[in-house]
Amino acid sequence: MAKLGVLLLNLGSPASTAVPDVREYLKEFLLDERVIDSPPLVRNAIVRGLILPTRPPKTAAAYQRIWTPEGSPLVTVSEKQRDLVAAGRDIPIALAMRYGEPAIAKVIGKLIAQDVDRLFVMPLYPHYAMSSYETVVVRVMEEIAAQKPAMDVTLLQPFYQDEDYIEAMVANAKPYFDQGYDHILFSYHGIPERHLRKGDPSHAHCLARPDCCESCHPAHHTCYRHQCFATTRAIVAKAGIPAEKHSVSFQSRLGRDPWLKPYTDFVLEELPAKGVKKLLVMCPAFTTDCLETLEEISMEGKESFLKAGGQEFAQIPCLNASPPLIKFLNGRIDQWIAQ
Repeated sequence: MAKLGVLLLNLGSPASTAVPDVREYLKEFLLDERVIDSPPLVRNAIVRGLILPTRPPKTAAAYQRIWTPEGSPLVTVSEKQRDLVAAGRDIPIALAMRYGEPAIAKVIGKLIAQDVDRLFVMPLYPHYAMSSYETVVVRVMEEIAAQKPAMDVTLLQPFYQDEDYIEAMVANAKPYFDQGYDHILFSYHGIPERHLRKGDPSHAHCLARPDCCESCHPAHHTCYRHQCFATTRAIVAKAGIPAEKHSVSFQSRLGRDPWLKPYTDFVLEELPAKGVKKLLVMCPAFTTDCLETLEEISMEGKESFLKAGGQEFAQIPCLNASPPLIKFLNGRIDQWIAQ
């Protein structure tokens, strides 16, 4: 009988807020060809010549603002997720990060040492993007091919409009919705526009027309923008949010190339002039709070909104280790086991 195992996956974090650790993390992250998808020589010049000499101290300072006594919020919360999913199960439930520790290669080695030969790989990314879901899946499959190519692997597919995931998102946000709001901003992590075009199998649909995300097309299976809009529509419908009281934006851009628009930082500065005084921000691209939600949105974003004339600001926490997320993950594991 096959020995079952589950592998939860997320982005990763520096080992500490020390500048050398942050530099090492940024190097691994930004040299990934699916993050900065320029030719190798260009990518190396950008990362080693422009980014690593200047950016690590600034990024380290940002991490210092959110770091806890236990360490990185992303890692410590992910560990709680793993432990809660593992509770009551008699199969190995492992956790690995695409960058940093616990490293994918080591964790897969440990699963193999436990005789696991049927593995459920669960990237905790609701949406497909080459710089998130794709890169972590490719890395996992490379390691399995190197260490145990005969292993039976099942992948959790992007769950951006899964009914149970949407229900978990709404349940998690309900206490904030119930307090009232002028507007809800759905802020998703941005990606370069060229990533959409690269992922479009036709190379003629994504961003080629204003309604590309609404018109049915095979590109939507790997179209991050379409999937973000689909998640928003599903949450809005489930929670009964009025059309005039929500919008979508994209955050965390890097470099000068065009990224998905509108940009969150611009939107936060514009909303007060449109009469929005009490703002809620949801970040559905993230299952776990991290630098991009805790610092970029809850600190920098809040400051920008209030300076522009807003009065009340709240970032609705990610699902983190909440019962709705654990229920969702356990449900998908149970479905896999039953196959």
